Amino acid sequence: MTINCKGELVDLTSPKVMGILNLTPDSFFDGGKYKEERSILNQVEYMLDHGATFIDMGAYSSRPGAEHVSEDEELARMIPVINLILKKFPDTLISVDTFRGKVASKSIEHGAAMINDISAGNLDDEMFATAAKHQVPYIMMHMKGTPQSMQKKATYDNLITDLRSYFSEKIQKATSQKINDLIIDPGFGFAKTTAQNYTLLNHLDMFQTFGLPILVGLSRKSMVYKMLDASPKEALNGTTVLHTVALLKGANIVRAHDVREASECIKLVGALKENAL
Repeated sequence: MTINCKGELVDLTSPKVMGILNLTPDSFFDGGKYKEERSILNQVEYMLDHGATFIDMGAYSSRPGAEHVSEDEELARMIPVINLILKKFPDTLISVDTFRGKVASKSIEHGAAMINDISAGNLDDEMFATAAKHQVPYIMMHMKGTPQSMQKKATYDNLITDLRSYFSEKIQKATSQKINDLIIDPGFGFAKTTAQNYTLLNHLDMFQTFGLPILVGLSRKSMVYKMLDASPKEALNGTTVLHTVALLKGANIVRAHDVREASECIKLVGALKENAL
C-alpha cells in the first residue's frame, strides 16, 4: 500500500505519523503558537527528527464554530511558510490542509506534496479537478456542512453505513477523474457527537474493505478531553490510548500534535502485531 509523493513512494503498510503545524490564531490546541520563522522551523525540525513522515499545514481553523477566513488570507498564511520550510528542509513532504482548490493548487506549485481536504470536495467543486491535475495524493475526509455548522448535523440513519456509502460515492468520483492516490479519513469530531466518535473508532476496521489507506485525526480532540473532564493540554495520555486502538483497527496514518509519542505508539503496536501467535 503505497502513495506517490513528489516521485517518492511512501509505504503505508507500516503506519506513518503526520505532524500537525497550525498556522491559525484560533486552533483549539496550538492556535497562534507558530507565528515566527524560528518557532516554525524549530517545530518542523523537531517533528521530522522524531518520526514525522508528513507535515500537515493548515491556515484555516476547522474547529467547531471557527471563524471564516478569506481565500487571500489563507494563501497569505500558507505560501510563505511552505517556502520557508522547503528552503530549510527541502525533502519535507508537506500536506496542505485546505478545502479550497485554489489554495491547494498554489501550495502544490510551491512544493506541497499532498492535499488534505476536510470536505472531500463538497465545499469547492474544483477540488477534485485540482487533485487530478497535479496528480498528488488526496485525503478525503467525512464531514457534513461546514466547520461553522457541522455540529448541528450529527444525525445519521446508521453511522457506519452512512459513512461507507459516502466514501463509496467519493471514491468512485475521484477514480473517474483519474485521482490515483486516495486516502480516507472518517472525520473524528466533524459532525459527530462524542458517542458517535467512539462508535466510529470501534468500527474503524470496517473501512479497510475499500483497500485504501486510512488516516485518523484524534489528537487532543474533545472526544478525548471531555471524557476525561480535562482540557486539550491535558489530553496527551488519552490521545495515545485512542491512537493505539486506531492502529490495532487498521489506521495507516496518525495525524498528531505530539509526533514523538505517536511514533512510539506505532513502534509498540508494530511489535505487538509482529509477535502475535
